[in-house]
Amino acid sequence: MAIDTMSEPTLPVPRPMRPRLGFLLSTPIIAVATICLTLVVLMAIFAPWLAPHDPVKLAPALRLKPPSAEFLLGTDAYGRDLLSRIIYGGRVSLLIGIGSAIVAIAIGLVIGLVAGFFRWVDAVMMRVMDGLMAIPSVLLAIAVVSLSGASLTTVLIAITIPEIPRVARLVRSVVLTAREEPYVEAAISVGSSLPKIMVRHLMPNTVAPLIVQGTYIAASAILTEAILSFLGAGISPETPTWGNIMAEGRAYFQIKPMLIFWPGLLLSIAILSVNLIGDAARDALDPRMKQREGSR
Repeated sequence: MAIDTMSEPTLPVPRPMRPRLGFLLSTPIIAVATICLTLVVLMAIFAPWLAPHDPVKLAPALRLKPPSAEFLLGTDAYGRDLLSRIIYGGRVSLLIGIGSAIVAIAIGLVIGLVAGFFRWVDAVMMRVMDGLMAIPSVLLAIAVVSLSGASLTTVLIAITIPEIPRVARLVRSVVLTAREEPYVEAAISVGSSLPKIMVRHLMPNTVAPLIVQGTYIAASAILTEAILSFLGAGISPETPTWGNIMAEGRAYFQIKPMLIFWPGLLLSIAILSVNLIGDAARDALDPRMKQREGSR
């Protein structure tokens, strides 16, 4: 029986670092952040069952009512239940945060892989990324929303565009280091296809950095959405978001500061929790951090 001596040999593939969820309870602060973020996510998911009233139903006769048994947090300037609007507002904020992270990572991963592997693409693509990074993210988002109109999809795109260059540069730096490893050079020498080299040999090295970067993108997107809504350049005012609630309540801050306090508190808790979990993920996935702890 003839033996095919020209077949591609099996090359050792480094196992990607698999994140373990134990870091979510590594310290009391991280555990509290995990619990808080979990509660916010559950609140957003089960909003139709948790909200006691319709968040968009107008009742002018009940405007600016104080907290009571029927309205636990009172009502806003249009008689809408504040608690219901805050609960539903978490849905939009979390959707934009998670959506922006997923889209930015997906697009930035492709750009970073191609730019890091092909030098001629790197020279052109990174200059485009540098140009996007030079524009302040809030101003770019306002420009995109102003040109395309305020909607959930438009705001999501406007917030995602400034995050793509950061992901692309992160992936590019990882690929530039990994492509010099012996197993990648061996794969190239035996004639492995470029898609196989990128997917099987280079992409696993980007998993850990992208998980950490994704948490920061989600927190930044939630904050940017609130800023756009507060400035009147975000989602339409009738849609309950934390930014819209605070924007509508600022005119009545002196007589009812709770209109800004409660949505601002939940916004702060969500962003702080995501950032703390991102820091914990970075420490858990970075081998150098483990070496430092072991040397102490």
